[in-house]
Amino acid sequence: MRTSHLEIIVEEHSMEAFLQAFLPSLLREDQTFKIVHFQGKKDLLNKLEARLKGYAKWLPSDWRIIVIVDRDDEDCLKLKRQLEDAARHAGLATRRQSGGKTWQIANRIAIEELEAWYFGDWDAVKRAYPRIKENISSKKGFRDPDAIRNTWESFEKILKKHGYFKCGLAKIEAARTIGANICPERNISHSFGIFLRTVTEISK
Repeated sequence: MRTSHLEIIVEEHSMEAFLQAFLPSLLREDQTFKIVHFQGKKDLLNKLEARLKGYAKWLPSDWRIIVIVDRDDEDCLKLKRQLEDAARHAGLATRRQSGGKTWQIANRIAIEELEAWYFGDWDAVKRAYPRIKENISSKKGFRDPDAIRNTWESFEKILKKHGYFKCGLAKIEAARTIGANICPERNISHSFGIFLRTVTEISK
């Protein structure tokens, strides 16, 4: 059965802004989507199971849910298990547990933060902020987007150095602007790639 609608649960406004700008280019014209944001990761994790139990009571068979959280400094496997447990306790079939059968929810982890997805497609950042140097992403420490630590602080430092956001990174504005320029085929972030494959699967 083709998916007609996608619900995406995220931890903050900036990921919502990014996806609002990026997703329309990926989904079919007859597909709809809604993004639900929480007030940070802790808020999302605390309320996720109750939210999913609500979905489980009425979720149509041709709808899918994707949950996205930042890894930050947490153990990736432990965090993934926490998300899978919340879905299982709610009575929803996860992509991981389905064994190739129909699933209702997929849990995805952004490593380490949304800004790693920006470093994965530096051309998109350049298009949004043309004064930034082209070779930043090839420099030591930035070649593997998912290995960058303090990702948003590093991103903010680069933008400030090139004359943008002198008073601090406007995360939502940057997310919206870069999201509109992201090229899926160009992005080298591994965690972005995993998210992308899930959405591509849904959009067929």
